Amino acid sequence: MNRGAEAFSKELSHFIKEEKRTFAKTMSKWPHEYIVRERVDEALFERLGLHIRENGCGGPFYDRTFIYYEKDGLLYWTMGAPLEETTTINRCKKENSHECRLRNGTLPE
Repeated sequence: MNRGAEAFSKELSHFIKEEKRTFAKTMSKWPHEYIVRERVDEALFERLGLHIRENGCGGPFYDRTFIYYEKDGLLYWTMGAPLEETTTINRCKKENSHECRLRNGTLPE
């Protein structure tokens, strides 16, 4: 998905591995988790958001397109607001993405 994309820096790799995430229980048909800007290091949050946008690729979610960055079988994305207004960064297993579920015929009703 990220052909030619720059890898996460060592610091961002540590951040995504160690930061506590919240399971999105209100979206149980779309299993994913997220971090919230106000609960984490803001500079790293912004660096992660920028990295996703600069190195990710567009992908579908029903009639919307988001920029997804893939790393180690996980997809990372924001909801598309300007970076300074972005409050969450999401991630899910690649097999739970819209693209994979559409291809496998497992989209929720």
